[in-house]
Amino acid sequence: MKLRHTTANDVIATLELEPHVEGGFFRRTYQADHRDMLETTGGPRFLMTSIYYLLTADSPVGQFHFNQSDILHYFHLGDAIEYSLIHADGSLQTLVMGSDVLAGHQLQLHVPGGIWKASRLLNGENGFGLISEAVSPGFDFADMEMGSRQKLTAQYPQHRALIEKLTRDED
Repeated sequence: MKLRHTTANDVIATLELEPHVEGGFFRRTYQADHRDMLETTGGPRFLMTSIYYLLTADSPVGQFHFNQSDILHYFHLGDAIEYSLIHADGSLQTLVMGSDVLAGHQLQLHVPGGIWKASRLLNGENGFGLISEAVSPGFDFADMEMGSRQKLTAQYPQHRALIEKLTRDED
């Protein structure tokens, strides 16, 4: 039996993914609606939510964005994904999620709320990278801010080149 090569379009169709505002594709797979809602400063939130998130060769960047909630990322399959995290003190942390743990790839990645985060698909043979994210308190678009290139480069001028690469041009 010949094995079929899985494509990004196969994954998008099979998992019923939709385009995400930050880039890539997603689908919410879980929300803790069997539990009481949590009261947050932004309003009531689910205790936890989870999504599939896919970057592809055609949509290889998850642009800089800021979340209020903690996020746990879990690598599933495909090519490695590089994460760039800008902490409040301006320090930059770069990590790679992927299957090659001997090369230092992470299978899990915790990103605390309050950190600017971007991701990009690294070149590989698959043309896609698939992860899941578990978010607590549960994700709500009201708790997310997309990174403004102008604002981020003013705040973190030392990371200008990276910010320009991982944000949309506002003009």
